[in-house]
Amino acid sequence: MAKLVIQNQGMTGRACELHTDRTTIGRVEDNTFQIADPSVSSHHCEVHLRGSDIFIRDLNSTNGSFIDGNKIEESILKPGQTLRLGQVELKLEVEGAAATATAPGAAPAPAKKQVDATMLIPRGVSLDQLEKGGGRPSGFDVNTSFSKKTNKVNKYFIIGGIVVAVVIAALVFYAFSKVNPAK
Repeated sequence: MAKLVIQNQGMTGRACELHTDRTTIGRVEDNTFQIADPSVSSHHCEVHLRGSDIFIRDLNSTNGSFIDGNKIEESILKPGQTLRLGQVELKLEVEGAAATATAPGAAPAPAKKQVDATMLIPRGVSLDQLEKGGGRPSGFDVNTSFSKKTNKVNKYFIIGGIVVAVVIAALVFYAFSKVNPAK
């Protein structure tokens, strides 16, 4: 039985047995073999069993499909070869087959460096904070950066508005007294 085994750190050992004529591989759930990695397209490639041959056909993926580093559209995958979909590497393993596809007497291919797709995202608390306990950090309650601020601009704006209103009222009163002089 042939199977594709993921080689990437964090997904090592995840495998898909190739027991049907057509197996789809991609990021979304409707694929036969779902690989939830951002470098893998939603519908990345198809694997076809044709007799004893295993054909890989790229489905116009964004990051391409590669067999042992060579970009392919459609190609035969042999036991021991590495299929790379985006940044995810899979190795074809077949029971009873040789681990590598080398000619007799030829030197084995050098081991390929494994791609480490692990990404650390700093979140949460540090180990030191956990050991100290769940209390608030010192100085939390006396932090003045969030204290209520006085707004002097609003006070000056209100005072200025009152002064302007008084001046306008006085001018209106003066204008009316000139138009209608007292008899």
